[in-house]
Amino acid sequence: MVSKFNKYLLAAMLLISSPVNIIYGQESSSDSDIEVTSTATPIEDVEPLPISEEPLTRTESLLHTAVQIQIYHENTEDAMQEAFDYMTEMEKIFSTNLKGSDVYRINQAAGKEFVKVDPETYTVIERAIQIGDQSDGKFDITIGAITNLWQIGSGDARIPSDEEIQVAIKKIDYTKIALNPQDVSVMLEEEGMVMELGGISKGYIGGRIVDIFKKYGITTAIINLGGNVVVMGSSPTNENGWNVGVQDPDQSRGSVVGAQRVIDRAVVTSGIYERYLEKDGEIYHHIMDPETGYPLENEVSGVTVFAQTSFDGDSYSTALFLFGIEDGLAFVNQTEGIEAVFIDKDKGVHLSEGLKDTFELTNDAYHIVK
Repeated sequence: MVSKFNKYLLAAMLLISSPVNIIYGQESSSDSDIEVTSTATPIEDVEPLPISEEPLTRTESLLHTAVQIQIYHENTEDAMQEAFDYMTEMEKIFSTNLKGSDVYRINQAAGKEFVKVDPETYTVIERAIQIGDQSDGKFDITIGAITNLWQIGSGDARIPSDEEIQVAIKKIDYTKIALNPQDVSVMLEEEGMVMELGGISKGYIGGRIVDIFKKYGITTAIINLGGNVVVMGSSPTNENGWNVGVQDPDQSRGSVVGAQRVIDRAVVTSGIYERYLEKDGEIYHHIMDPETGYPLENEVSGVTVFAQTSFDGDSYSTALFLFGIEDGLAFVNQTEGIEAVFIDKDKGVHLSEGLKDTFELTNDAYHIVK
């Protein structure tokens, strides 16, 4: 199956992701304490700010999740405010359900007309289409026709009938997204199609916050968008980097399987533990297979991706979940700039080549698969 991925090797992939869970701990000389990561270097001609061990921290509910930013420099309130203002604006244009958002208007006009959108919306959609091509359709932002039926993660979650699902999957086809670069407009070509950008928008936003911080001379920060994490620089108290905990997919957030030291990386996890529907003893998780319209069934319970950019990390996480362990590892091992930890349903931990000598297993209930 490895050859199937050769045509994708230069591609950055995006896909629907669940939160990564980073455990913040006190830094010490030990390598067993757990913390976090990203992708940022100081912008040229901007004087880097002095680093502080005590961060400026702000936490708010945004982007349908708990957002927390920590900046390890003093007097950076203006940068923090700009980052939160930016997230607020992006939520207004990327939201699926907010009336008047770009995505809402595109969905309302499906099969009827082009909709002029913000250039940032256009950029994300254009990239999403590329990823659809590169992933052979496994990533498809028109999955909304199915997720709207299941509503997993909301108070309206239910199991749709097979008849409903069969009708909905006919509306999943990213190749029927039309783009007009001349006036920056987008159209879904068939009525009933539903676009959603939840699988890539946080990754895009995280990268843009890094850009905002660079212009202020910020070199050290943690940007946690509900578990979609990007960290600038290294830990102020450990030159070996931030210690990132990989979530235990069988436990609540905060329990980890192991940890990895990282510098300037994004870290994103997809798993079946965050959002699910339980009915009659059956668990239905939120990661949908666009081919069947049902939750994906394979051996994976969680994937954590370490990537150079937030945009890449957000995409790779669920893409690799959908590929499965064997094909996913083959892809990662042939693709520059990413590493991954796959966890199977038998508590096996599968590491990409770049992590085999550095990942620290800390949970005795799990084992490394050689």
